[in-house]
Amino acid sequence: SFQLSARGHWSTWPAFASGQTVLRNHKPCCAPEQRQSSNKQALLTIPKPRYLEQLESYLKKELQSLDLTKKNSQELKLQPYREIFEFFIDNFKTYKPLLSAIKNEYEATLAHQKKTIHALEPLKAMITTMSEECTQQMLALQEKEKDEINMLKREKQRLLKFIDNMKEEKSSLQTQVEHLQRSVAEEYARYLNEYGARKLLLVKLNDLHNERLDMTRRQVQGRGNAKGEDVVKLTLALKIARQDLTKAQVKLNTMIADYGDVVPRRDLELLEKKYSDLLQEMEVLRKDFDQLHKEYETLLEVHRETVEERDNFWAELQRVQHNCTPRPNWAKCSEVIPGGAERWGWLAEGKTSEQLVDVLLEEIGTGALKEIDVFPGWGKGDEVPVYLRHEGEVKNKKLTKKDVVNTLKDVWKEKTALQQQTGKRSSLPEFFLSYLQKKYGDSAAMEWSYSLYENMRLCRSNHILSSFFDILTGKVDEEQYHSQNLLISNLQKELAACDSSNSRSLTSEQFRQEANYSFPLKRKESIQELVDASRYKLDSTEDLINYMSLFKEDEKGNAAPFVAKLRSQDAREKQEYLRQLKNKLGDLPEVKADDLKAAFCAIDPDIDDQTLDTYAGLAYQARREQPDQGVVPVETVLERLLAGDVRRVGPLPGEGSTTGFEGE
Repeated sequence: SFQLSARGHWSTWPAFASGQTVLRNHKPCCAPEQRQSSNKQALLTIPKPRYLEQLESYLKKELQSLDLTKKNSQELKLQPYREIFEFFIDNFKTYKPLLSAIKNEYEATLAHQKKTIHALEPLKAMITTMSEECTQQMLALQEKEKDEINMLKREKQRLLKFIDNMKEEKSSLQTQVEHLQRSVAEEYARYLNEYGARKLLLVKLNDLHNERLDMTRRQVQGRGNAKGEDVVKLTLALKIARQDLTKAQVKLNTMIADYGDVVPRRDLELLEKKYSDLLQEMEVLRKDFDQLHKEYETLLEVHRETVEERDNFWAELQRVQHNCTPRPNWAKCSEVIPGGAERWGWLAEGKTSEQLVDVLLEEIGTGALKEIDVFPGWGKGDEVPVYLRHEGEVKNKKLTKKDVVNTLKDVWKEKTALQQQTGKRSSLPEFFLSYLQKKYGDSAAMEWSYSLYENMRLCRSNHILSSFFDILTGKVDEEQYHSQNLLISNLQKELAACDSSNSRSLTSEQFRQEANYSFPLKRKESIQELVDASRYKLDSTEDLINYMSLFKEDEKGNAAPFVAKLRSQDAREKQEYLRQLKNKLGDLPEVKADDLKAAFCAIDPDIDDQTLDTYAGLAYQARREQPDQGVVPVETVLERLLAGDVRRVGPLPGEGSTTGFEGE
């Protein structure tokens, strides 16, 4: 066993190193660093114990024999150390209880940590899912805020332009005021000149008048002397005339002094009227300018808040992107999917991550289905569908997707022919079973039924298989399938009727006009999506669309992108229609038939009574829930309407007949 030094420290080597060696190298007065260096020097002269060398050799050998590339490499690496520790405990009998307790405590702690990590694994998956949902919500919020920000920017540009126009108008009015001020100054100068001219004229007139009086006086004096008139009388008259002249001159001078700077009343009234009009116009412009300034300040504040909110969202997005798991590398799927990278590229083209997961599950499911030889029977109970009622095992026909598509098309063809003959629509599950029995016999009918059912259940990306499965299982009403096919068929006929040259091609503008005519309730964005889908194989310079190729299907029943887009728009518009109905019903847990009809009329004013009764019949097809009150839960009503053939009859309230409808 290890020996202790005089101060209670462990000795450098066990057993063989004597206590004198330890005490000789120990210097109480030296620093710890000096003591450590002296101990190291002493170690160099003492060989390792044989038992320690054996343990180290065994540990090295065990570690080299391990495969550290496996996932549990750390646990494998821990096992040799655990064995070395057990050897160590067994050889040290004195400390074995303490070392065993320490080992057991470490083992218990490791087991507890493993259990905790195992319990946290589902939480990690949940966090990953929540992170993806948060990412999608952030992207949706960014897209929504982007539209609002663009709208605010456009409004800001419009207001800035309006303010510039107001400033230009104000400048123009200021120029007019300055022009009027110059005109008034010129008129004032002209009147002042006239005033001076009048004064000079009055002086000249007075001089002429005095000269005339003097001349008259001299003439009168001459005649008086000649005639012997009284000089005193003439002198008195002259004196009185001069007094009157002085009074008139004083009065004239007083009037000139008082009214020399006065303009005519007519000009004054005209200028006052013009000034009043300009003042009123300026007040109106000032009020408009103040209002625009307030609106501009409000827009600046809204813009600032929007930018701040955008920055917060961006920071949150960066944080979420930093914390979330990386996006999967879907290209790796090409290594395990039959057909390699070329087929996987064709399958994954234009699909989201969720759709790619469905495609991958479908490929895995169909691959596993081919490995199954028999299916377990579902039994013959009443809850089992009629086409699956069988006891025991059922052989797997191992059908290809092409075989399934051809069989289902033939079922629809036979069912449609039977309906035209009898005038009645039979149940699809019962007809499906009778068709298989008639074509393949009673013994093989169940084999075909189970094989077709499993292929339809797995292949959800194929429209023919998924729609037949939904109708067969009662999730969707059969009328919806026929209505959608009729809509596609009518569009094909309209396009063919527009093709007067019978060339099977139309220009983009002709195609757009026919789409608007066939779908008057669609919005311009939806029509543009259809036009883009019709041109998916054309170059940007080509304008002729081969409309017949838009309705073709491949051998596996996959429709062209145009028909797929048309079906997706139809489903989206139906969901939006029912969402508006739900919003109109409000928070009601249950709804009566009259309230449901009123809600339909509110969101679709052009709906007729027959269609209204049809929709109500779909919603209240089973009143077993509450036969007395005649009410059905709102969620049940919406589920039944979603399964049936429900679509908008007229345009949205407040929209024209040419505007369409599309879900968000």
